[in-house]
Amino acid sequence: MKAEIIAVGSELLTAERLDTNSLFLTAELNRIGIRVIQKAVVGDDPDEMASSFRQALERADVIVSSGGLGPTDDDRTRTAVSQLLGRKLLLNDEILERIKTRFRRYNRPMPEINIRQAMVPEGATILPNPRGTAPGLWLEAKGRIVILLPGVPAELRALFETEVGPRLSRIAPGERLFTRELRVTGLPESEVEARVSPVYALYPDIEVTILAAPSGIQLHPRIWSKNEAQARKLLDEMTLRMALPLGENLVSTHGETMEEVVARLLTENHATVAVAESCTGGMLAEHLTNLAGSSNYFLGGAVCYSNEMKMAMAGVPAALIEAKDAVSAEVASALADGIRRVVGSTVGVGVTGIAGPGGGTPEKPVGLVYIGIADERGARSQEFRFSAADRDRNRQMATQAALDLVRRHFLFPVAPKAS
Repeated sequence: MKAEIIAVGSELLTAERLDTNSLFLTAELNRIGIRVIQKAVVGDDPDEMASSFRQALERADVIVSSGGLGPTDDDRTRTAVSQLLGRKLLLNDEILERIKTRFRRYNRPMPEINIRQAMVPEGATILPNPRGTAPGLWLEAKGRIVILLPGVPAELRALFETEVGPRLSRIAPGERLFTRELRVTGLPESEVEARVSPVYALYPDIEVTILAAPSGIQLHPRIWSKNEAQARKLLDEMTLRMALPLGENLVSTHGETMEEVVARLLTENHATVAVAESCTGGMLAEHLTNLAGSSNYFLGGAVCYSNEMKMAMAGVPAALIEAKDAVSAEVASALADGIRRVVGSTVGVGVTGIAGPGGGTPEKPVGLVYIGIADERGARSQEFRFSAADRDRNRQMATQAALDLVRRHFLFPVAPKAS
């Protein structure tokens, strides 16, 4: 069974609004066993709306729309769909009374324009919306199902979970989507593809998508199947085969983020961490504290942006900064060891570099970052050269590299040598 999602609203065609409803609907439809084959965003123009719905009716079994069911003049979804299907719009007294009751609850009179929310296409099934004034609508025509939902995310989600999902589950095929999510760090997208692509040919029924982000590379193998046990077995086999060539660059095989993996390793090892950051400006501490319970392993940190703060807050010797420069492997190690000693953590992490866009030199260009890590055995550091000219992206990549250094510290007893 195939589905198409149509997001209605001219505001979604601007840079100010993001269509999050489609993401939720895609996940829910796939979970039920309905494949989303197309998504569209259309403005409030009636002709454009009719065109989008007409095309969707030609290629999908289920069409789910969001938005355009409000009381104002630009809310035209029910009218456009009614005209397209040749259905009259009829006033539903029960819906009208619900809307009036809702306004009375807030001690306000109902504006006349809200009456249009009680207009229902002939033959439609009304989907009650306890969270808002616009009900959802379920229409069937020419072997197709058209579902109209309000655009307010909280209302749409509640309606789908209570009204739409159960109805679709009863008619959806037994086939379901099964997925894995592998997260990879330290490798470019092209190299990840080169390493794992030979595995693809062994599993022609499994589709794999590769996504690149500042946090690393994601591999998404997915298969549609009616046999859950067989699908999971195939995904397990494929994941194991892909894991081998990825080696230590593989962070997780079930979608765990780097922060989650680091938190688990720190917890399992009864370890704590503290950070001294320069170019990342607190971003590393933010990522380490993103998860609930982070106080169990994160003791604290300092943003040592100036040389004076590096000396005062992490105990970095002035002579070392003068001799080696603030952006150096030696200072990164000193930051890591210094903050560890000051805070009393198991592990210390120090970050120093040139985030850009200015400040670089031929010897030390923008994107050069040194990350140090220290424990009771001593301190060591690694050099990284990020090519992104964008300051924020450099900071994000440095943060991920620092988290990865902590991950590797606990995975491998012998830490990597300084570059």
